[in-house]
Amino acid sequence: MKKIRVKQVRSGIGHPEIQKKTLKALGLGRIGRMREHNATPQIMGMVEKVAHLISVEEI
Repeated sequence: MKKIRVKQVRSGIGHPEIQKKTLKALGLGRIGRMREHNATPQIMGMVEKVAHLISVEEI
C-alpha cells in the first residue's frame, strides 16, 4: 500500500472546528509537524478536507 507524508504548513486558527478535529485525527496540531500514513480512502478524504492547511508527498 502507498504511504504518504503529511506536514502541517498553516494554522487551524480561524477555521471551522471540524477542520481542527481533522488535523488532530491526522496526528497534526502545530505548524511543522509531520506524520506518515497509509494512503487509504479514509485518510485521503481527510487530506482533501484540509488540503489548504497541509502539504502531502508520496513516499
